[in-house]
Amino acid sequence: MGILGALALRAGISPIPLYLIAGLAFGTGGVLPLATSEEFISVGAEMGVVLLLLTLGLEYNADELVTSLKSNARAGIVDLVINAAPGAICALLLGWGPVAAVAMAGVTYATSSGITAKVLSDLGWIGNRETPTVLSLLVFEDLTMAVYLPVLTAMLAGLSLVSGAVTVAIALGTVSVVLVVALKFGRFIEAFVSSPNNEVLLLKIVGLALLVAGIAQQLQVSAAVGAFLVGIALSGQLAHDAQALLSPLRDLFAAVFFVFFGLQTDPAKILPVAGLAALLALISMITKLMTGVYAARRAGIAKAGQARAGIALIPRGEFNIVIAGLAVAAGVHPDLGPLAAAYVLILAAFGPLAAKAVQPMIEAIAKRA
Repeated sequence: MGILGALALRAGISPIPLYLIAGLAFGTGGVLPLATSEEFISVGAEMGVVLLLLTLGLEYNADELVTSLKSNARAGIVDLVINAAPGAICALLLGWGPVAAVAMAGVTYATSSGITAKVLSDLGWIGNRETPTVLSLLVFEDLTMAVYLPVLTAMLAGLSLVSGAVTVAIALGTVSVVLVVALKFGRFIEAFVSSPNNEVLLLKIVGLALLVAGIAQQLQVSAAVGAFLVGIALSGQLAHDAQALLSPLRDLFAAVFFVFFGLQTDPAKILPVAGLAALLALISMITKLMTGVYAARRAGIAKAGQARAGIALIPRGEFNIVIAGLAVAAGVHPDLGPLAAAYVLILAAFGPLAAKAVQPMIEAIAKRA
């Protein structure tokens, strides 16, 4: 993974596609299956999801979250509708059924916050006028996932309508309680977690994230969403210090998570769905560009900024793989995992490359304007 990460840095792309390829090479049907380390990698993958979402939550505080949602709710709904539709329609046309359609809707909907943040940073777009709009859409997507994942989990478990409704109600109630605690009592959580010693601070934050993630999972809310809400509850200098401490840990286990998904996918099954994945990826590029342009235009941003916003939203990664992993584990359809893997491979690689390639063109548009 270290060698692949170095190659990705040299090529100027996200390492996620290479980690997926590594998993494909060493998993079932791969060049050299590593069956003995499967349990270790599985646990590491769960840690990776928790840490990814925990560090993403640290980027925001509860007040910013509420303000952002109010000002960009309309753009967020447009994002949901036009980007979830391709995946759902694809599954229904293939005859995979409604549960697979709900899963595929999530796969095509969510932008990779991690890859997008890296693109914004690498290309110097962090200080641009359109960046707050992009970030607010990412927050809207993350909160939508907090509602979506309990619904998907209930459907995958095959619960009855009443049981499913109870599960979703419990999940939404849990999310609401954690959000209220983050808004009203965040300072008490920070006082409890805070420590002048880095080792103690790291243990407290990871311990709290795992505790809340575990409780959330028991209540049929995704563990990832629980970790995200813990991150939101921490803010200011504490959040900054926590990010610095957690980054190496997150990078290690996040890489393991992407490899684990590859291990679960037979590479021989990807080739038959490669064409469909490419078509779905192309449609998703167009719909995300439309989303970015619409949201940035509503914010009064010029054409160059609109283009940058759309391109920044193209990458897919962590959440898409999480959703596909849940569906694969539940045995929804044998082709869903390979299709999702090929789809994420294309967009995780193409997103950063597209942003870098069109940067000169965007600068030309800006100068002409």
